[in-house]
Amino acid sequence: MSVEILDGATILNFVQDEKVFDEFVHERFDNLDSNRDGVLSYAELLKELRSLRVLEMHFGVDVETNPTELNRVYDSMFVQFDRDSSGEVDVKEFKEEMKNMMVAMANDIGFLPVQMLLEENSFLKKAVEKETTKIIANAA
Repeated sequence: MSVEILDGATILNFVQDEKVFDEFVHERFDNLDSNRDGVLSYAELLKELRSLRVLEMHFGVDVETNPTELNRVYDSMFVQFDRDSSGEVDVKEFKEEMKNMMVAMANDIGFLPVQMLLEENSFLKKAVEKETTKIIANAA
């Protein structure tokens, strides 16, 4: 994990760079597709959602969360990804939902810089890395 500074523009620039965003989506999808069948099952996506522990932590401190409530949240998140209700998530569905989530985060953050703790190899970390590379290239 690392502490980074980002804003909505950093996230939007990452999402709008189709080549870079698409490459990272495919890389992340392939890492999640543990049985290599080309789709994500509920269990494969659930493993990723649970590893984020977004709902079980508040400002980095563990909190007691009702397991039934957690399961309902994870179920509804899977439905968001599974746009065709097939019970599986293909790479196109995964990309569309990740793009929607990233744009929503960008809109929520706005254009004033915020400091965040980011997981290595996360979508937000990749957005910051892309922006940093662009700034360095422009300075040279």
